[in-house]
Amino acid sequence: MSLHCITLKDGADLDGFRRAVRWLIAEELAPQHIVWSLDETSGLFGDEGMSSAPPVSLPRSVARLIELGVCHRDPERYALLYQLVWRVLNGERDLLEIASDPLVHCIDMMAHAVRRDLHKMYAFVRFRRMKGEHLERFAAWYEPEHFILEASAPFFIDRFRSLDWTILTPIGSMRWSRHELTFGPPAQREDAPSKDGFEESWRGYDERVFNSARVNPATRAEMPKKYWRNLPETVPIPGLIQTASQRVDTMIEQEATMPAKRMPERALEAMWDQEPKTLDELNAIIAKAGPLVPGATQAVFGEGPKHADIAFVGEQPGDQEDLQGRPFVGPAGRLFDKAMKEAGIDRSKAYLTNAVKHFKFEQRGHRRIHSKPTAGEVKHYRPWLMKELELVRPKLVVALGGTALLALTGKSTPISRSRGRAQFGPWRGYISVHPSYLLRLPDEASKREAYEAFVNDLRRIHDLAQADPETGELPLAAE
Repeated sequence: MSLHCITLKDGADLDGFRRAVRWLIAEELAPQHIVWSLDETSGLFGDEGMSSAPPVSLPRSVARLIELGVCHRDPERYALLYQLVWRVLNGERDLLEIASDPLVHCIDMMAHAVRRDLHKMYAFVRFRRMKGEHLERFAAWYEPEHFILEASAPFFIDRFRSLDWTILTPIGSMRWSRHELTFGPPAQREDAPSKDGFEESWRGYDERVFNSARVNPATRAEMPKKYWRNLPETVPIPGLIQTASQRVDTMIEQEATMPAKRMPERALEAMWDQEPKTLDELNAIIAKAGPLVPGATQAVFGEGPKHADIAFVGEQPGDQEDLQGRPFVGPAGRLFDKAMKEAGIDRSKAYLTNAVKHFKFEQRGHRRIHSKPTAGEVKHYRPWLMKELELVRPKLVVALGGTALLALTGKSTPISRSRGRAQFGPWRGYISVHPSYLLRLPDEASKREAYEAFVNDLRRIHDLAQADPETGELPLAAE
């Protein structure tokens, strides 16, 4: 039997390989009769006839192995994968369970290498803001060992969905425009930004907390030196290692000092000196003062109409709020929107804000985990919250959760003992749970019960906002 040549695109041509497999199996062509080749420009030969070939049913584990295997750089990867498919479909359905089989071992090692490459890409991609852009855009340079660009896309879209970013590599590029993913040609390192201002701040922090004892073989195994030239946090490491003993001696010679606490007096003095007359003026002061705890992307201001009937006060911005610059847009915010709608409250007619204006978090890998603000941090932001409510002049102020209640009253009180009507200085008030509390409950029954109670609170809040401000009497419909 003559040999058949299958030409696929260079890189991870998963779709082309799938079409070829369907046609080859339909034609009953064994692996020894196939020659696989790669071409950067052309696709699969004879594609017109292959598109009508019937689908091939494979075990899910085999399909997943193929998805990883096509990303490997081995030029023989397609030949090896087709051998696997042929044997599975011809009497060896459980072939993958034989780990000692040379073919299975070889493909397993290829898949392991691709998975490790993906893991390294997730860990070591660093976005930098692009200079001269009217709209905020970010770019990163990365050098993968295998053809993993397309395989990595779902992770980066899920993690940075609200950003406009581009990842540039020697094998290709991909761009996420907040709505659409596109792939482009290979790039060079010079095409990506070399640094940005935010990175400089983090580098200073890394230098202050650097511990030379951590630069050991185990650490280098997880962060190989070949990645260092693209990681801003590793740039100062050689110099820090050289001066480590000197810095230790200096630290020992110095007397211990108490950490300096950042106090809000200057920012408050500036606020009262300027006496903001509008929310825009107040927000400008808050933005200029910056976060009490470093790390937040931006201040998240209140949102809604001035003189709204209801002002909801939450705790602090979350990850999505910090990225988007709007309150209540994360998972808890979406649940809050649903509950308000059921209670008859129009979000666009309510004023939504937080007691603390900046996101406080702990960095765990690529995730930013919410950290509850301390009483001192709440105190720092309290004068701004009071001024904000004075400018909005709502009929009713709602404290969502213990942090908001602490900010409005200056006292730490359990929500279970104070839930319901309240008085916050000159404002009529109401106390309820924060919607994030509902997400933390352990089982569906508890979540359902707590959600119904929360919606009932919102219904009472809706009615109270319509009550007579002098007598407090509710409208007839609400009595």
